[in-house]
Amino acid sequence: MSDTNVTRLRHDAPMHVMTQDEAVERARLIEVDSYVVHLDLTRGAERFGSVSRTRFRCREAGASSYIEILAPRVESIVLNGRPIDPESLVGDRIPLTDLLAENEITVVADCAYSTTGEGLHRFEDPADGEVYLYTQSFLYDAHRIFACFDQADLKATFELSVEAAEAWTAIGNGPGTSTGPGRWSFERTLPISTYLVAVAAGRYHSVFANHDGIPLGIYCRQSLAPYLEADEILEATHQSFDYYHRLLDIPYPFGKYDQVFVPEFNAGAMENVGCVTIADEFVFRARVTDTSRQTRTEIIAHEMAHMWFGDLVTMRWWDDIWLNESFADYMAHVTLVEATRFRDAWTTFCSSEKAWGYEQDQLPSTHPVSGPVPDSASAMLNFDGISYAKGAAVLKQLVAWVGFEPFRVGLRDYLVTHAYANATLADLLAALERASGRELSSWSKSWLETAGVNTLRPEVTEARDADGATTYERVVIEQTAPPEWPTLRSHRIAVGLYDRDGEQLVRRDQVELDVVGARTDVPNLAGVVVPDLLLVNDDDHTWAKIRLDERSMATVLDWGIGRLEGSLPRALLWAAIWDLTRDAELAPGDYIRLVLDGIIRERAIGVAEDLIKHVRESIDHLGRPARREERLGAMAARSLEILRGAERGGDVQLAHARSFGRAAASPDDVALFRRWLDGVDVPEGLVVDVELRWLIVRRLAVLDAIDESFIRAELDRDPTSSGLEHAATARASLPHPEAKAAAWSALIDSDALSNHLVAATARGFWHPEQADLGRPYVEPYFTTMPRMWQERTHEIAMTLSRHLFPAVLVEPDIVARTDEALAVTGIDPRLQRVLLEHRAEMVRALAARERDSV
Repeated sequence: MSDTNVTRLRHDAPMHVMTQDEAVERARLIEVDSYVVHLDLTRGAERFGSVSRTRFRCREAGASSYIEILAPRVESIVLNGRPIDPESLVGDRIPLTDLLAENEITVVADCAYSTTGEGLHRFEDPADGEVYLYTQSFLYDAHRIFACFDQADLKATFELSVEAAEAWTAIGNGPGTSTGPGRWSFERTLPISTYLVAVAAGRYHSVFANHDGIPLGIYCRQSLAPYLEADEILEATHQSFDYYHRLLDIPYPFGKYDQVFVPEFNAGAMENVGCVTIADEFVFRARVTDTSRQTRTEIIAHEMAHMWFGDLVTMRWWDDIWLNESFADYMAHVTLVEATRFRDAWTTFCSSEKAWGYEQDQLPSTHPVSGPVPDSASAMLNFDGISYAKGAAVLKQLVAWVGFEPFRVGLRDYLVTHAYANATLADLLAALERASGRELSSWSKSWLETAGVNTLRPEVTEARDADGATTYERVVIEQTAPPEWPTLRSHRIAVGLYDRDGEQLVRRDQVELDVVGARTDVPNLAGVVVPDLLLVNDDDHTWAKIRLDERSMATVLDWGIGRLEGSLPRALLWAAIWDLTRDAELAPGDYIRLVLDGIIRERAIGVAEDLIKHVRESIDHLGRPARREERLGAMAARSLEILRGAERGGDVQLAHARSFGRAAASPDDVALFRRWLDGVDVPEGLVVDVELRWLIVRRLAVLDAIDESFIRAELDRDPTSSGLEHAATARASLPHPEAKAAAWSALIDSDALSNHLVAATARGFWHPEQADLGRPYVEPYFTTMPRMWQERTHEIAMTLSRHLFPAVLVEPDIVARTDEALAVTGIDPRLQRVLLEHRAEMVRALAARERDSV
């Protein structure tokens, strides 16, 4: 059977959406005790066998409910000794009638492997032909693997067993034992949610260790084994465990702790109990900057935090996802600062994650950190910059409000009280109120239960003292909110006063205050000599956009941000200038000049990499098209200049080599690229390794400087899954009608591509240099995407909807066509959200372009 047929079978039975009302009703009726699950992974490349025996109680004898299974074929169902006809399934639900007080159901099914990263994903490594499997049960996909009551608040114990190829290793939530050739059984777990159940199988390479009595395992596929930096990964694991044990005073509860680096993963990682899965892009097969190493360490700390926040105590429903993700994100950054070498983690949080969150919080799809989530499909959309970055930033503000020690005590109370169970926002607030003595319901309403971002702006009145020095007469912090989200919040912040000192800007003083309401006086500044820079939200304690007074803005524009001695205030100022640009208060051209002039002084490599990204967005989307070629040339020239003068083999050299690799466009640049690929004229210390080679190849494809045979030859050099993805992007990037037609057909007319190959191909489709080539696909996009949401999985439909939208065509006609699509009755809410977000960004870009023309 072909891959296409397997996909068709997988979708013959439509997958229900679980509503919150349904979940509440089923949890009222059903209490699950245990699952015994056996998976037969020896049945070929398309299907696997699944047998599940579930014991559960019903609080109302004689009542009816249902259990879920999504499978091409359900062989048998037996409930309390009586068979149920498999034909009675309604979509993915097995109706259960006449339930007893104590019940047992056994379901035998042939389930379908996934190539979309949902359910049980199957991957064949092109490097050596080895097959690797792993589960992704989150968010509502456990029943693609076995029959279950698939909701977070029906926790149960799990006893898993696996039959696999003899040479394979199998990994699960609990410690595993080989019971014979290819046979594995895993110890029964403590009560956990279905979305945290995990199995991985294949000829995984493994490294084992033990820390503080906890058995540790690290796994990756054989072809990546030479690149697995086990010592560095284990060091981060040890440091994180030690910190969480000190902080929470609750020992890790789930026995062993495995981290499995898996292929074609849809996210960064997943916090499966005792069996964390991590995207194997974090097994670096080429040189990376320290930003990537920090990100990997942050992921390790983040997923480990989930063992307490999400796994030990789980939110009752997805409206409280912040109890998982916001806490894990906040805890991970605290851990990095307190326990690892990445002591400036809050700098990159400010520069990168908060920028993501601020953008999300200003879109029409914004939502409260904790707010209504009607169903499982809506919940999937809320794993965004609000649930992660904003939620973590709000927790940082809460700590500034109540103090770290009361916060820590309250968290421990919350975790102990609700261990192995489910909790809500009210449960957490009650624990924090007990620990801090503060009333937090009003804080919660303004910070967690309303959307939108405030803007804090200093209003300065100056005077002259007797000696003629310019002093402050009064400084007021003005707080505003967008009309659609008018909440004014209480912000605990600091205001920094910075003066020029030689070639630096040095903080002279700092004032702490609570900003409450529309206008708040800054205390103790009357009569103080006016600094060169007044920085609101110094130390970045709160979630708010900031603005500068006139004198401070002049300092930034004339003297530069890079002269600040601290990385966090620099990141905060760069973020403020980027906000001004996106809000069309600063011309994109001014932003580009400011960054290209000042980036050489930016020592925090993560901040520098974010600046490079924002400059490129300013050139491609926010700035005038007529200036694009000139500005892109300036960016390429500046990057080349910096990399040639940078420390040999250092992060700055690599970051600007990548920047040059994405911006180069002139014939001289193309010629230099070709020499680099041949190993000629490469700056000393720069290694044109496999990833940098592919970056250059992809850029040459965009510029029509190579053909298909060149891409094929490069793939012959790197016949790996990463090579296949890079080649797919390069092919789709070729500026020829037939290349675009082939890419479109591969994405839309067939479902043979895996999730990562879909994303790689889609990423190559649109380029600003090729806008006219994409125009024939504008109308097909709007007519085809509704069908994709009916026929494809969530992950694939989302990838296509986001990457194929004609975002490079920043034109009023595209806004109008988007409005027409949004007006269609019955549009899928997930597609509606994508279109609303793209429309908002296009309107923002049009406003910035108007500013750029002034």
